[in-house]
Amino acid sequence: MIMVGHVGEFPTFGQPLPLEYPQRAGRANATFDFAHVPAHLILGRRLMTAYANLADDFYINMNLNTEMALPAGRETTLSFFERVRKQYSTMRNFYTRENGDHVLEEDKDQGHQRWLTLEPRRICSGYINPSDIDDAFDQHTLVLQLVPYMLSVSSLDCEALDYMMGFDFNYRGNHDELVAEALGVSSALDGLLEIPGRQVLNYEPTMTIALEETCRRQARLMIETRTNAYQVRRGEFPEDHISVFFTVRQYGSLESDSSYEGTLAELRTQCEDLLERYVVEQVLRPLQLAISTK
Repeated sequence: MIMVGHVGEFPTFGQPLPLEYPQRAGRANATFDFAHVPAHLILGRRLMTAYANLADDFYINMNLNTEMALPAGRETTLSFFERVRKQYSTMRNFYTRENGDHVLEEDKDQGHQRWLTLEPRRICSGYINPSDIDDAFDQHTLVLQLVPYMLSVSSLDCEALDYMMGFDFNYRGNHDELVAEALGVSSALDGLLEIPGRQVLNYEPTMTIALEETCRRQARLMIETRTNAYQVRRGEFPEDHISVFFTVRQYGSLESDSSYEGTLAELRTQCEDLLERYVVEQVLRPLQLAISTK
C-alpha cells in the first residue's frame, strides 16, 4: 500500500487517525573504560552519534491513539503532567493550545528538547536531539507506564501505538527537485524528468508495508518537503527542512497479557533494525550527500 501527501507537524499514518546533539566529549585527554558498560547502552550512544551526524535534527516520538476520549478534567490532567515533570524537572513549560491540546515541554533554545502533549484521543511524547536513544525511550516508557493508572487507558483502549524516528535536513532550494535527484524515480516516471524546461513541484515518496500477515503491525517511510510553486516560480527559497519519518505502528487492542511499554520495546527493535537495513544508506545518506554538493 502506497500513501502520498502532505501532513502536519507529526506524520499521519492512515485514516481516520490524525496521525526531534550528541553530548560533547569530555576533556581531550579523558579516557573511559567501556568494558563495564552494558552493551545496549554503548550501542544506543553509537547509533545516536551516527544519526546526529546524518541530519541537522533527529528525534524519536511515541504516539498512542485511543478508541475512547481521554479524561479532560483539570485535576487529572495536571496530576499526569506533574508526575512527568517530577521525573524530568526541566520540562517546566506548560500551556494549552487554542484547540484545547495540553503541552508540557522543555525550553526550546537548548539544541535538544523533551515534549509531551495530551489531545482528546492521543498522547504524544517526543525528544528532539537526545544525547542517547535510551534517554528518549525511557521517557516514552514512563508515559506509557503512567497512562493506565492516571488516564484510565487500558490495553483494550488502544487504537494504534507508534514508534517513530525522524530526521530533518535543512536546505535552501527546491526540496522536491533535490529529493528526485538524490533518490531517483521509478523507470515509469523517468520520462517526466526529461521534459524540456520541467521543474519538479511535488515529489514525496511514501510507502507503507505490513510486517506480518494480519496487517496489524506496519512500517511506513515518508518524506515530506516544504517547497511550493510560488517559490519555484520566483526562484527564491527560504531555508527550510526536508523531513524523513520512519514509523512502526501496532494497530488495535493489545493482547490481555501485553503491556504498552512491552509493545513499544518491540516496535523500537523493529524500527531500528529496519532503519539500519533499508533507510540509512538508501535514503538518509543520499539526501545528506546531495545537500552537501549544493
